[in-house]
Amino acid sequence: MGILVECPACKIRGGLKRKLCKCGYNVQKAHSKNYWIEYYLNGKRTRERVGRSKQAAENRFREIQTAKAEKRHINVNKNVLVNLGELRDWYLELSEVKQKRSYSDIARCVSLVVEHIGEKTTAIQLELKHIEDFRKYRLRINSIRGRPIKPATINRNVANFRAMLNRAVDYGKLEINPIGRIKNLEENNIRERVLSQEEFERLLSNCHGEIKGIVLIAYYLPMRQEEIINLTWEEIDFTHGFIRLGANRTKTKTVRSIPMHPKIIYYLQCLPRPLKGGFVFSKRRFPKKAYYKAVKETGLENFTFHDLRHCAMNNLRLAGNDHFVIKKASGAKTDSAFKRYNLVTEEEMKGMKWLEEKVEDSGMMDTYMDTKA
Repeated sequence: MGILVECPACKIRGGLKRKLCKCGYNVQKAHSKNYWIEYYLNGKRTRERVGRSKQAAENRFREIQTAKAEKRHINVNKNVLVNLGELRDWYLELSEVKQKRSYSDIARCVSLVVEHIGEKTTAIQLELKHIEDFRKYRLRINSIRGRPIKPATINRNVANFRAMLNRAVDYGKLEINPIGRIKNLEENNIRERVLSQEEFERLLSNCHGEIKGIVLIAYYLPMRQEEIINLTWEEIDFTHGFIRLGANRTKTKTVRSIPMHPKIIYYLQCLPRPLKGGFVFSKRRFPKKAYYKAVKETGLENFTFHDLRHCAMNNLRLAGNDHFVIKKASGAKTDSAFKRYNLVTEEEMKGMKWLEEKVEDSGMMDTYMDTKA
């Protein structure tokens, strides 16, 4: 009776003091190892897989020893009782999850992982290799649009799945999160494409109808797609030149004021405004086909609508605005997120300024040239 360690290579279980497995793998130095506990119940040997936490294994073993000494009933590990399908259904019914605007994305991410691993798989059976198999599978296939799935997308899938397990622990549905911490796949999703004024004018000329106004706002103001699509007349303050968004309208759930570019003020003032207010754009949905048709006609490649937000923030920086002012107007919550939207080009670096040095020795340059020669 005691705590066992599973060899990550051959899956053979042995005692804690074991350094090398029979297969030659150094178990003691391994980071990705699972812990088990072994005990006798009514004369029958019982083994439970606890997971990757040694502390959790020790706590569970101590709990069983105490229960046996006090001749109490040994509670079954909760991870044995619930499967992933049940956990998913429970998690997606939580009010704190259902009220999120990203609920549909959360549901899709969690379901993708659960369906790949298997709905009948119990939490006690869940291992890190299941996550690795899922990631390898997702990297091999293409998305609905026929493009390779990006590591950032897979990381979001796994992150939402882990969030489900963590909430299950908080609510007492599970003893522990069986997969613990997971190192994310390396992401390279920084966009390095901003439009010149000439390119933007050509793109705008190829846009027709409401998409023209949507693109215009996206290029000049650091607003997100949903913030523009659902813009209302009540949120526009022509007197002070601001668009004012409530906490329920922003991704970060904070009130935000966005100064309007003169061209945006002129555009909005030229639009017919209903007496009772309402939405600025009647359809309230992003016309993808119309946008990408305009992008194609302009001759741009791989230029997404979200790239216009990069243009807006980058142009505000080039105009000399303070870092904190742009960050506040854009709603970027962290510096790392803010930096992703700013691209320093070689054209900018040509204007690099140098510290002027006082040359006391008039022969310094001659000496330098002699050295080079």
